[in-house]
Amino acid sequence: MQWTAVARAGSVAPSEVRAANDLALWYDRGAGTDWLRALPIGNGRLGAMVFGNVDTERLQLNEDTVWGGGPYDQSNTKGLAALPEIRRLVFEDQWSQAQTLIDQNMLGKPAGQLAYQTVGNIRLAFPGTSGFTEYNRQLDLTTAVTSVNYLLNGVRYKREVFASAPDQVIVVRLTADKPGSITFSATFDSPQRTTLTSPDSSTVALDGVSGNFEGITGQVKFLALAKAVAEGGTVTSSGGTLQVSAADSVTLLVSIGSSYVNYKDVSGDYQGIARGHLDDAKGKAYDTLRSRHVADYQELFNRTTLDLGRTDAADQPTDVRITQHGAVDDPQFSALLFQFGRYLLISSSRPGTQPANLQGIWNDSMSPQWDSKYTINANLPMNYWPADTTNLSECFEPVFSMIQDLTVTGARTAQVQYGAGGWVTHHNTDAWRATSVVDGALWGMWQSGGAWLATMIWDHYRFTGDVEFLRKNYPAMKGSAQFFLDTLVEEPKLGYLVTNPSNSPELPHHANVSVAAGPTMDNQILRDLFDGCAEASEVLGVDASFRAQVLAAKDRLPPMKIGSRGNIQEWLYDWVETERNHRHISHLYGLHPSHQITKRGTPELYNAARRTLELRGDDGTGWSLAWKINYWARMEEGPDRRQLRRHLRHRRDAAAEPQRSGATGRPTSTSSRPTATVSSRYAAASSPAATRSATSPAAARSRWRRPSPTPSRSRRRPVTPTGRSRCRRSR
Repeated sequence: MQWTAVARAGSVAPSEVRAANDLALWYDRGAGTDWLRALPIGNGRLGAMVFGNVDTERLQLNEDTVWGGGPYDQSNTKGLAALPEIRRLVFEDQWSQAQTLIDQNMLGKPAGQLAYQTVGNIRLAFPGTSGFTEYNRQLDLTTAVTSVNYLLNGVRYKREVFASAPDQVIVVRLTADKPGSITFSATFDSPQRTTLTSPDSSTVALDGVSGNFEGITGQVKFLALAKAVAEGGTVTSSGGTLQVSAADSVTLLVSIGSSYVNYKDVSGDYQGIARGHLDDAKGKAYDTLRSRHVADYQELFNRTTLDLGRTDAADQPTDVRITQHGAVDDPQFSALLFQFGRYLLISSSRPGTQPANLQGIWNDSMSPQWDSKYTINANLPMNYWPADTTNLSECFEPVFSMIQDLTVTGARTAQVQYGAGGWVTHHNTDAWRATSVVDGALWGMWQSGGAWLATMIWDHYRFTGDVEFLRKNYPAMKGSAQFFLDTLVEEPKLGYLVTNPSNSPELPHHANVSVAAGPTMDNQILRDLFDGCAEASEVLGVDASFRAQVLAAKDRLPPMKIGSRGNIQEWLYDWVETERNHRHISHLYGLHPSHQITKRGTPELYNAARRTLELRGDDGTGWSLAWKINYWARMEEGPDRRQLRRHLRHRRDAAAEPQRSGATGRPTSTSSRPTATVSSRYAAASSPAATRSATSPAAARSRWRRPSPTPSRSRRRPVTPTGRSRCRRSR
């Protein structure tokens, strides 16, 4: 299904949009009741979807640590005893029996992980709103402020909403050009177990606890507060409802605190956090709050610009531009998509927060599709592809903090399920840093999630040259490599060292079985991990003997092979995938994000990679399309793949798998909430950079210039006089 909207005759972009150089999403109607039409704001920790309706404004609220359940150890102590028999069955091509044993002995306890959950909503109800005209709402990507404007009974009303990182509150500003015109009531609601109160005459409160999930009792307590600061008129609060009458202007401050301290501690002072941020913010004037927010946001956003030119197509509302994009010349829309990806990453991932999950930080459900957690075999790494290449390195910090947690929980899983040292994480994790096999062996029996995360440490070092960062995070790389040194086994027919059991993510190689030994993606990831560990140990001047071990193991990994169809083999043997157009093309990890396959360095593999892409086709889910765009950019054929970008902009839900598809043509351009809500957008933001880093992150560093926000002698980033990176349209 595609989102449709009819072009407006004589449409002209609002002056505010033009002032933002067209870097704004804008509409001439509200979101109604459709969550997917609302506009996302966030400060990394707090998020809201802003609906922009005239009669009832709804802010759907999230705090990034409000997750179902509580601390738990997912490791399955039965796994180690079953492992030898599982390996034997895999090597003897008895995959179905092996897969059954994995389901019986290796799945985590519980077999599913826990979900990211909503806090609830705050709704502002306005009386007598029929007959309004001149309506528009917009999200200005240059300021991270969303606004609503309309004319009613001769009075022009305006709302502005933003999530402030410096002040850790969501701010709603309501103004009118006639004094005494602002009247509304406000209250919270939530699907969580909550209590609604009025702690004082201008504040309402929502005190709650997260939901139970997978048999684990919800333990994250939270407090949401909303306080009205009015100029003129009256403000009262009673029974959990805030009433503002005949005010000239109002600033509504929303603060949320959570008891989540870390993956093993939920004893935090959530009430003190919520009240502290609110008390600090209420003493600041609105102009001060706004200017602090904009300055903080622009310090990140303004580092990279992209100018592709403008046509009259940019004068249509964003939903119209999405609908007609394949039929009109609208180059600026690609720049808008690029910057929207950067906006989402800034808004959902800041130092000290949780990483961006499958839906960033935006979720209206208690049980979202795929739990809105962290899927490591594609989506979590994809979320961060634009972090370094589009000059948002600070936004990467939550991932590295998560990796530190996983080295602890993953060490337990490595020990009890594999009898190994180091640490392991499979294809998903959550706020509680669960690391075992989840969902079922067909999808979850993939050992290399932690290894992929560990390679991101090395890539980030290569991009920044930050030796202190490498020194801090090298133990995580080493621990991941140690796990594989302990668990790789010799393939009896070919003699290579291989993972067993594992899979090529989520794709059966024979009917209903994906479990295999040594799939190509594993070998590519391990090649990067072992090389990275060896080079990192040299940079740091440590672990010479360990360096020799990983290099020796790397030399025994299976090489990439070209199959009978001229493609890159996905497995050790030349099997044909059971689903030709499958969303995952994991065996091209070596093309992107890695650089083991290049046009000039490995021409035969390059041609086989092209054949692989041709066989898989250009259609797919939202995040899959975004990855394909990056693949073709690495093939240096991005301009010839415009149809992929059109698919990405237009596609709504793939009928075959709506829960993972991502509605990439949604009117807010966020994609559908499941999975691709953010990963398709983040990855699309990385695609211009992919062409510039076709050889390596180091090569990217020589072509893209970026300022170092915290310069030190250990960093090696070239700095431009203007402090900006610019991408220009290729001719």
